[in-house]
Amino acid sequence: MTFRVRTLNAISKTGLTRLPADLYEVGPDLSSPQALLLRSADLHGADIPSSVLAVARAGAGTNNIPIPDYSALGVPVFNTPGANANAVKELTIAAIFLAARNIIDAAAFAHRLEGDAAAMSQAVEAGKKRYVGFELPGRTLGVIGLGAIGVEVANAASALGMHVLGYDPAVTVDNAWKLSSFVERVTDLGQLLHRSEIVTLHVPLIAATRDLIGPDQLASMRSSAVLVNFARGPIVDEAAVVAALESKRLRGYVCDFPSPALNKRPGAVTLPHLGASTNEAEENCAVMAVEQLRAYLEHGVIRNSVNFPEADLPRREGTRRLAIANSNVPNMVGQMTALLAEAGINIADLLNRSKGESAYTLIDVDAPVPTDLLKRIKSIAGVLRARLI
Repeated sequence: MTFRVRTLNAISKTGLTRLPADLYEVGPDLSSPQALLLRSADLHGADIPSSVLAVARAGAGTNNIPIPDYSALGVPVFNTPGANANAVKELTIAAIFLAARNIIDAAAFAHRLEGDAAAMSQAVEAGKKRYVGFELPGRTLGVIGLGAIGVEVANAASALGMHVLGYDPAVTVDNAWKLSSFVERVTDLGQLLHRSEIVTLHVPLIAATRDLIGPDQLASMRSSAVLVNFARGPIVDEAAVVAALESKRLRGYVCDFPSPALNKRPGAVTLPHLGASTNEAEENCAVMAVEQLRAYLEHGVIRNSVNFPEADLPRREGTRRLAIANSNVPNMVGQMTALLAEAGINIADLLNRSKGESAYTLIDVDAPVPTDLLKRIKSIAGVLRARLI
């Protein structure tokens, strides 16, 4: 079988070369694609081809994809957590330096200087006092979100001599192991905000994190504090930030999301969404997205799906594999296995995993699966999608 992958954005060639030409057709105009591969393309409101088996985003955030719509069709949506972590970490650390040393305003001041060398020297000596900053060792950094990026930021800041507080009620065991022992974990967001001199955000944009930092949270922060946001713009209540800057309740706000309200506002530094804009990050994200697509399309393996569970079942040679996406309700596996038993087909191995309202089942069998049997499995109430690999 040849898989057709429709690209909705420019994808790094380093990633695309991982799709062998004898198995894949790749391009932006393919009809009836089995997979969609994208970066920032907005899929909200777009038709979903009935042929689509999977969607992969070469990046971490998936707010440009209507996840519930794809979940209802049994289509896993993949992202690439950690692939751009170093790029975002480096820019976050740079943002902390920008704020601590007033580099943007100081550079703008220097850029405006005119006159001969003597005049410029005199102006520099007279003006530099306006841009006095502070050093980082001994300062307290609060990191909200200890995923792949947050952990790297926390560890890098700790290595710079900062005291780091980390907050993430849902931190994974793997990320907890990667966290420096010098990072102090706190369980109360208000405590982190009150104690920190710089706060940086590294959480996804979901319903629970929209306006995570609003008027009440800003009021609990120190008036000398700096807020850094290289996650998503709506995680912060922008109007509340503007009000806090105007009233001097916040020293500075550095983010990756320019807007009319923030542009040229004193205390605000905005960058043009550069977080993952490095050649290395784009390549890493593309490679990771492609490898996850291949694992799913060719073997039914799910890794890093935002809407379906992790599922990786080693496959014994000579078996056929059923890959079934279904609603997470009782007796689904029982109905599937009963149909196989009725057809006299032996099950060599089976894996069933669930995530929220979605579940996923891999069944390896020792005999061919007739077309009519696959149709009967698909007709089970609650089965969203089933295919034979």
